[in-house]
Amino acid sequence: MNKYLLFTLLISVFLSSKGCRRQRMSRNTGPTPVSSASNPADSTLAANPVPNLPADSAQITPGLSKPDLSKPDPSRPGIEEARANVAEIDFRYLTAKSKISFKGQQQDIDNANVSIRVRKDSLIWVSVSKLGIEAVRGMITRDSILIVDKIHREYSVYDFPTLSKQFHFNLSFDLLQALIVGNLPLPKRPAQKIKNERDYLLLRQSEGKVLVENYIGEEDRKLKKLMVTEQPTKNTLRLDYEDFTSLNNFLFPYTSLVTVDYKSKSDGQFYQTLLRIKHNKVELIDKTPGFPFTIPANYTRRP
Repeated sequence: MNKYLLFTLLISVFLSSKGCRRQRMSRNTGPTPVSSASNPADSTLAANPVPNLPADSAQITPGLSKPDLSKPDPSRPGIEEARANVAEIDFRYLTAKSKISFKGQQQDIDNANVSIRVRKDSLIWVSVSKLGIEAVRGMITRDSILIVDKIHREYSVYDFPTLSKQFHFNLSFDLLQALIVGNLPLPKRPAQKIKNERDYLLLRQSEGKVLVENYIGEEDRKLKKLMVTEQPTKNTLRLDYEDFTSLNNFLFPYTSLVTVDYKSKSDGQFYQTLLRIKHNKVELIDKTPGFPFTIPANYTRRP
């Protein structure tokens, strides 16, 4: 697990842009409207569209497998039992307008505007704005992460198997989706038991060399805290959910605080990275919000 793991898990499209790495984002007043394919401000992406995908009109580069939007994906093993013990959020589409603050060794970002759209089990779409202008747009499918840096006219493509090898952890679309909405990041299997731990119910799980500890509220059965520890290095990721608010008969965490403590491979020193996500508005809806995404032909692919 290196210092960029938290964004790979939560909002990968944000850190992967050079524009977001090179410049500090200033405070904006209120969420920035998300541009769409029909918006004149998005004409750069519309100029050289790639072939349309069915249903939600998401577009990806040729050669990448297309997400099947016509039918739901099979349930993950053991997930039904997890739902019997932990209160999880169910939805068809989710939209959120949020603020992100980030502080790391070489970065300090304050209240960036982020729009998130999710089609359950299929797509995660993210738009990051800087100074009122969309800087980054990302699309996460079940097998790929695509990032378009509009400022530098570049794009990047990642796949989950490669990222999993890099971080020594089984990264997946299901994991990222669960972290966004506050559900269990890994399915609970029959052999795993929930134990009492002070004011929480504790569920310990292992994924390769990674230990995952889920701290669940005793009364509402909501995931309140998540600890992820990489056993060989002792690098840790802690996620605290706060500001639970009723949303369509579910309890949704409107604030997430991520703390990553890691040992640098370059100098052997330990560093800390902080990420705070504050949702201003979240909606669970039945109608697609649209997922406009194209990669212009004149953009350069960045390794």
